[in-house]
Amino acid sequence: PTSTTAAAFDDPRVFEKLGTDTLFFIFYFAQGTYQQYLAARELKKQSWRYHKKYMTWFQRHEEPKVTTDEYEQGTYVYFDYETGWCQRIKSDFTFEYTFLEDELVA
Repeated sequence: PTSTTAAAFDDPRVFEKLGTDTLFFIFYFAQGTYQQYLAARELKKQSWRYHKKYMTWFQRHEEPKVTTDEYEQGTYVYFDYETGWCQRIKSDFTFEYTFLEDELVA
């Protein structure tokens, strides 16, 4: 049974059924693995974006108030993995596109 359970986590379809908290857990605690990749890919499908400077995930809470070629500014939800392991709101945040991780193909 153990190998069957482990093999299930190699199946991208399994990740489509996981909750956001579980995806964050896999992303932060299975670093460097295929499972981390699958968790990140699923988070991106759910409109989360990884910020390379702050090393956490952000999602638009509303449409940005300002959008340029270099950044967007507005209210975001972010995942606080360091102090609360929860989602928090950040108003008037400037998301500079240079810090956007965009290498994963969804």
